This record gives sequence, structure tokens and C-alpha cells, in this order.
Amino acid sequence: MSSWFKRKEKGIQTATEQKKDTPKGLWYKSPTGKIVESEELAKNFYVSPEDDYHVRIGSKEYFKILFDDNTFKELDANITSKDPLKFEDTKKYSDRLKAAEKKTGLKDAVRVAVGKSMGKELVIACMDFAFIGGSMGSVVGEKIARAIDYAIKKKLPFLMISKSGGARMMEAALSLMQLAKTSAKLAQLAEAGLPYISLCTDPTTGGTTASYAMLGDINIAEPGALIGFAGPRVVKEATGKDLPPDFQTAEFVLEHGFLDFIVHRRDLKTKINLYLDLIQNQPIRKEEVQEA
Repeated sequence: MSSWFKRKEKGIQTATEQKKDTPKGLWYKSPTGKIVESEELAKNFYVSPEDDYHVRIGSKEYFKILFDDNTFKELDANITSKDPLKFEDTKKYSDRLKAAEKKTGLKDAVRVAVGKSMGKELVIACMDFAFIGGSMGSVVGEKIARAIDYAIKKKLPFLMISKSGGARMMEAALSLMQLAKTSAKLAQLAEAGLPYISLCTDPTTGGTTASYAMLGDINIAEPGALIGFAGPRVVKEATGKDLPPDFQTAEFVLEHGFLDFIVHRRDLKTKINLYLDLIQNQPIRKEEVQEA
């Protein structure tokens, strides 16, 4: 029986310029091995539907989830970091900044915006892990401080979304100063009687945890988020002891009293607005009751 085709010559005959690769980003594989289409993942708030794994996302995605119709005004968008210490390790800090900006399209590791969420204005500062590990430098501290000033001036609630590896070592003491700076600004927000919600996402570590991430009127987190000061490996090496199961996950932190509750990303907008209505003595809206 003869085959229904015959190869005239050995080897691949398709010209290189005619080859078509599968476009990148069509599929996402979660850490547990579950595979989902990227389009479906986006529709599901970037949560893997099979294992409920919350994929790391940035300010672009959080703003889309939280602001009505993805409509908002970005504040202090063009502030950029400098290199006053002329820091250099394996690479110059100034070169790292340029590379990070080119790769991510971001100016630094936090973006600040104001817009309506379920019809009411809200100021949101959201960190981006893609920019040098979401590290907290002078620009991060300054933009958060200015966001709080704006919230006080306009008498608006403030939401901080943390996602960070900690202080930016390339700025040394200048980075550490941001802990005190942002904490002092949050004290002013409290004195003004305005609500502050801190949302800890994966990961929230280092100087962010030691300052604004744990100073909310309520501290909330996404499921499975890593939350701590030093990472598990460092803690284990320092103590010489095996760590408890799920150490430093949001669930572990909640159990030990450092969080108020854990919220699924699909419920994030509703839960935040429900809390704001409660604390500001506003009538509970029908959509909040239905989705809560």
C-alpha cells in the first residue's frame, strides 16, 4: 500500500521566513501545573480557575479591576528615581533604572491614581513587582506620601496595594527613610479621620511590611500571598529550625492575628467598598449585599 504523500527531498523544506511560531502568552501554567488560556485568565481576574491560584499582576490590572470602567486620573506619573550615591554592584544603578523602565514601561515601582470605585472616589497606590522587584526607594515613598496628601486635601479614602521585595538597597539609607516618611503621612491621614485600607499581595516583604503594609485601619490580603519581613529561607537559616507548614502565607498570617481577612480577587472591589461604606456610615448598596 503506497502512502498518500511522497517526500521529494529529505529535510525541512519550509523557508525560515515562512515559519510561524505559536505566539507567546496564549497560555498560562500555574505553579500546580494547571494550564489556562490567557484570555480566560484575564476574564477570571487573573486567577487560575482550576486551582484558584492568584497570578501576580501589576497596577494596570488592579486599576482595571477596581476603578469603574477603568477610568482614573494618574497622579505624579512622571517622577523618576535618581542615583545620588552613584551605586554600582554588578551593574550601575542608573543602568538598572533605565533597563527596568524600558522593560516595563513604568517610571518606578508604584503608580498612584484617583477615580471612582462603585461610584465613589478612591485614591489607590499600587506597587509593581516587575520594576526592580517592587523595591521601595525614594520615589516610591514620595509618591505614596503625595497620594496621602491628595487624599487628605480631597477628603478621600486611601487604598495601598503592596507587592514588594522590600527596601531598595541601591539607595541605602535614603530607602530606609521612606518607612518613617510614609508612616508619618498615614498618621496624618488617621488624624484627618479618613480610612486607610492596606492590601497585601504576593509578595509583601521587607521594609514595606515594616511600614505602610501593616498600618491599615484594616489589613487584608489575597489568598496564598507571601507576607513577612525576612523570607522563609532567611528565617530558617537564622533560627536553625524547620518552619511550620505554609509559613508566612496569608492564611498563616491571618491565623496569627496580623490580618483582618483574606479576600478573593473577584470580590476585591465589592469588599473594599462595603468596608468603606460601613466605616463612613454610608447606606449599604444593593450590589454590595448581593455580591458579599
